[in-house]
Amino acid sequence: MSDTPSSNPLLAAPVLPPFDTVKPEHAEPAISALIGKCREQLQSSLEKAGEHPVWEETLAPLEEAQDQLSKAFSPVSHLNSVLSGDWRAPYESCLAKVTEYWTELGQNAELYAVYRALAKSPDFSSWPQARQQAVRHGLRDMHLGGVSLEGEKRTRYATISKRLAELKSRFANNVLDATNAWTLNITDAAELAGIPDSALAAAAALAEAKGKQGWLLTLDGPCFLAVMTHAENRALRQKVHYAYITRASDVGPNAGEFDNANVMAEILALRAEQAHLLGMKNYAERSLASKMAESPEEVEKFLWDLAKRARPAAVREFAELQAFATAELGLDKLQPWDIAWAAEKLKQARYAVSQENLRPYFPYPRVLAGMFAVAERLFGVVAERDDTVASYHPDVHFYWLKRGGEPIAGFYLDPYAREKKRGGAWMDDARVRRQAIAGLQLPVAYLVCNFSSPSKDAPALLTHYEVTTLFHEFGHGLHHMLTQVDVAAVSGINGVAWDAVELPSQFLENWCWEPQALAMISGHYQTGEPLPQVMLDKMLAAKNFQSAMFTVRQLEFALFDFLLHSRPEGANTEEIQRLINDVRTRVSVVPVSPDNRFQHSFSHIFAGGYAAGYYSYKWAEVLSADAFSLFEENGIFDADTGRRFLSTVLEQGGSRDAQDLFAEFRGRAPKIDALLRHSGIE
Repeated sequence: MSDTPSSNPLLAAPVLPPFDTVKPEHAEPAISALIGKCREQLQSSLEKAGEHPVWEETLAPLEEAQDQLSKAFSPVSHLNSVLSGDWRAPYESCLAKVTEYWTELGQNAELYAVYRALAKSPDFSSWPQARQQAVRHGLRDMHLGGVSLEGEKRTRYATISKRLAELKSRFANNVLDATNAWTLNITDAAELAGIPDSALAAAAALAEAKGKQGWLLTLDGPCFLAVMTHAENRALRQKVHYAYITRASDVGPNAGEFDNANVMAEILALRAEQAHLLGMKNYAERSLASKMAESPEEVEKFLWDLAKRARPAAVREFAELQAFATAELGLDKLQPWDIAWAAEKLKQARYAVSQENLRPYFPYPRVLAGMFAVAERLFGVVAERDDTVASYHPDVHFYWLKRGGEPIAGFYLDPYAREKKRGGAWMDDARVRRQAIAGLQLPVAYLVCNFSSPSKDAPALLTHYEVTTLFHEFGHGLHHMLTQVDVAAVSGINGVAWDAVELPSQFLENWCWEPQALAMISGHYQTGEPLPQVMLDKMLAAKNFQSAMFTVRQLEFALFDFLLHSRPEGANTEEIQRLINDVRTRVSVVPVSPDNRFQHSFSHIFAGGYAAGYYSYKWAEVLSADAFSLFEENGIFDADTGRRFLSTVLEQGGSRDAQDLFAEFRGRAPKIDALLRHSGIE
C-alpha cells in the first residue's frame, strides 16, 4: 500500500490520534517512513552542528521529527493495550523498529559530542532551565544507552535492548492470554451466594454474550475481586484463586501454555549483562542512575526500615483476623482463598460498612463530575467532554482541560473492563506539550481503568477503592497535562525521576477520604442523596483497617523486585521462586499457596517500567503524604496551597530535580511521619 499522508492517517500528523480512520495495516508503513525521516533529520542536525552547535539547529529539529514518530506510535501501542487482537502483530513489528531506532540514537557518538558541546557552551547557565535539564538528561541517558561502549560491546548492548523489548511484550501477552483463557460457567445460582448483584449482572451479561446459560466468571479484576471478597462458596473461592495465582506459569488450569518462566529468566540475565557492560555491579545500580534514590543501599534500608515498623502491626492484624475466623466463621486455619472474604466479614462486624454498601453512592458519572470539580477548586482547570472527537470504542470519551475557557490539554478516558483489554489501570501520553514549528502543541493523555460496565438498569457503580483508582490515574494525567514546560524531553511526566512520578497520583487520592470532597463525588444513583453521615463515619473509621497488612504486601513486592535486580547475574526460575519465598518469610504475615506463581504475572517489573523501581510506590507515598499534610494544615481546598503545588510540582514536569521541587513546595526535605500517621502505623 502507498504510505502517503493522504492514504495513511498516521502520516498526516493529526492534532489528535486518528482513531476513526487508523487500521492495523497503517502501522508498519507509517512507523518505517517516520523512522526514515528521523534518521535523515539526525544526519542533517549533525552536519549543521560543527564545533559550536546551536540548540535551534540541532536538537530542536530532531525533537520535531521524533515527536512525529512518537505521535504515530502512540495510538498503535495504545490500541494494542486496549483492543489487542488485530493490533498485536503490527504493534510488535513497530516496537522492534522503534526500539532499534532509539537504541542506535542513544549510541550515536556524534550526537553525544553535540550534547557535550552544548553543555560546555559559554552561555549554557543562562539557557532556559528546561533546555539545560534536557541536555543533562541527554548525556546521562546516552551513557546509560551504551554510547561510551565500542566494537562488540556496543553491538551486544544494542542487540540486548531489542531483545528485551520483544521479551517484555511477550510477557504482557502471556499474562493477557492466560487471563482470557480461563472462564467458569456456572448455572446454579446457589453456588454464587454472597456475590454482589452488580458482579452477577456482569457475569450473566457475559454468559449471554457468549451464548451460554447462567453466569460466566472470569479472571478480570472486577469479577475476581467480587468472588474472593464475597463468595460464600469456599470451594469456588479456592478454584478462582488457584486459577488467578497460577496465571502464565507451569502450574494451574493452563499449566505450561502461557508460561513466563523462561521469559523472566532471560529478561533478568539480559538486564544484568547490560549493567555489566556499563561497568555496574547489577541492574539495580543502572535503574537508580535516573531516580531520586542515590544508592541500592539507601533503597534497601528504606524498605527494611518500613518493614520493621509495619510488620508488628501486620502480625497483630492477622492474629485478630484468625481469631475472628475461628470464633465467628468456623475456620480453624485461614487459607489464602479465605483472607479477603474473612477480612470483609470482620470489617462488616467491626464497622458495619463494606465496599458493596458504598457502591450505590458512587455512580461513575457523579464521581467523575465531582473529581473534575475537585481539580477545578485546586488548580483552576475545567474538564469538558467533546463527543466530536473520534474514539476507538463507544465507552471511551474525550475531554478538553480548559483554563479561562481556553484548552490547555486533552485526555481520553477508557473506564470499563472488556475482553482483549489489558487489566489494571494506567495513564499514558498521546501527545506531549512542546513548542513545535507550527506553534505550541498541547499535551494529551490516555487514562485507563477496568471498572465494571453499566447495566441495563444502572450506571457503573464504583467501590470506594475504584474511586481512589480513578483519582490516582487522573493525578498522573494532571502531572502530564498541567505542565508549563515546552521541551519534549522534560515536559509533563517526561524526565521525572521514576520514584517521584507517583507523587501527584497518590497525592490526589487523599481527597477521596475528605468529607468536603466526598460530598462532591458521592450521591445515590437513584435518589441523589449524599453519602449518609453514619456511612461516612464508618468508612473513615475503617480507613486504616488492615493497613499494616497492606503495607507489608507492598513491601513484599518491592523487596522482591529490588533484591532480584540486585543480583549480579540475574536468576533462573528456581532462584526467582526461592527469593520470593525468602522475602515472604521475612515480611509477609498471611498464608501463601505453595503453587503461588505471582512473579509470572508481575507485569510492573517484567513488562512495564518498574524494574528495580517498584519501591517507588512507597517512596512516593512518603512524598505525597507529606505534601498533603500541608493541605491538612491550611485547608484541603486552600487556594494558595493548591497554586503552590501546581507551580512547584505539576507545572515543572521533569525540568528540575524532584527533590528540589518537593523542598520548594514543602519548605524542607520530606519526612516519613505523615505516611505513618495516614497508615495508622505507630
